[in-house]
Amino acid sequence: MLQANLEAVSRKEAARILAARQLQVTSLTEISGSAPLTASAAPSQRPATLVFSRQHRLPFLQALSDLNGSGMPAGEAVRLLSLRLKDPALRALCVQLWAGLSEGLPLSRALESHPEVFDLQTVNLVSAGEATGNLREVLLRLIQHFTEQKALRQKLTTALAYPAFICVVALGLILFFIFYLLPRLQMLLTSLGGKLPLSTRILVGLSHFIVTYGLLLAAALAVGAVFFWRWQQRPIGRAAVDQWLLRVPFAGPFLINSTILNFSQTLAVLLENGVTTAEALRMTERTLTHTTLQRAFHDATDRVLEGESLSLSLHKTGCFPDLVIDQLSVGESTGNLAPSLRDLARNYQQTITNQIQAFTTIFSSAVLLFAFGFVAFIAYAIVSAVFQVSASFKF
Repeated sequence: MLQANLEAVSRKEAARILAARQLQVTSLTEISGSAPLTASAAPSQRPATLVFSRQHRLPFLQALSDLNGSGMPAGEAVRLLSLRLKDPALRALCVQLWAGLSEGLPLSRALESHPEVFDLQTVNLVSAGEATGNLREVLLRLIQHFTEQKALRQKLTTALAYPAFICVVALGLILFFIFYLLPRLQMLLTSLGGKLPLSTRILVGLSHFIVTYGLLLAAALAVGAVFFWRWQQRPIGRAAVDQWLLRVPFAGPFLINSTILNFSQTLAVLLENGVTTAEALRMTERTLTHTTLQRAFHDATDRVLEGESLSLSLHKTGCFPDLVIDQLSVGESTGNLAPSLRDLARNYQQTITNQIQAFTTIFSSAVLLFAFGFVAFIAYAIVSAVFQVSASFKF
């Protein structure tokens, strides 16, 4: 607890200044009409370890949109959120944003001071909304855009959960046979004598190899993975891996479809909120993560800025299907490019969902077949060994 004097024109102004300094006021006493106010305040209880991330972006925008939609100004809404939110990290984010707003910064500039939460696209759209007086509409479109992206990520995570579970169970079962059951069975068969069948010898040899060299092999794989990861972080490595992924049967089409979905969603949001075509294309380019496709889109953007149509520029990249080009061409010719992009995004969102479902079905089936096949092989090797050893005894 600390106590200090603060010069302010009113009690409300003193409370605002203290909140901007991230101090929690416990009492506020006015000494005289013209004298400073005496404030007793405790430091904010925000933990120093709080870290902001992209996951705070959508909840903040939703809360801000709710208050702003009810008629509350954006600055006052941020101040109220800094006092009312229950999530510590989100409340601390609002406190820091309010500190910037209380110093006279517009909302977009305050958001720009937290690039780990708000990307350039969000900042520019909020700035456009402030300039045109359409902040509420901008917030709603951003929320819709980020909600769709979040839903797609959740679908992917949910779809991969079952195959991952099957892999863990299958691996655990195989390790149980190799490290626990097979050594005991081998000792029993060896004590009985007799020649083991080929399937049993293969199984015993595999078990011996894994037990003897398993740790060394795991260490070599770990070192190789680290070197590959570090190489992939370099521009030349990232470009080579991305180029290779485009040729992989399932990964290539999925990456292209994901890029088209991201491109159509982002560009539609930007154009709908009054961002110029040139700025919208450059901002969309920065949201693409695949280096090969990003470079192709960068070349297409250069041609658009030189006066070429978007559909023709994208067609020259060779990365976009003809149906996409045709749909964009119709949108450009009718002056309805943003609605065309929205329709394109909906179609590709369903396409990606179908691809994820197909992949998880095939992958889960393959893992199950491998696990059942390996268990069946183990069972066959054990049973055949028992029968062959039993047949070697003479009564």
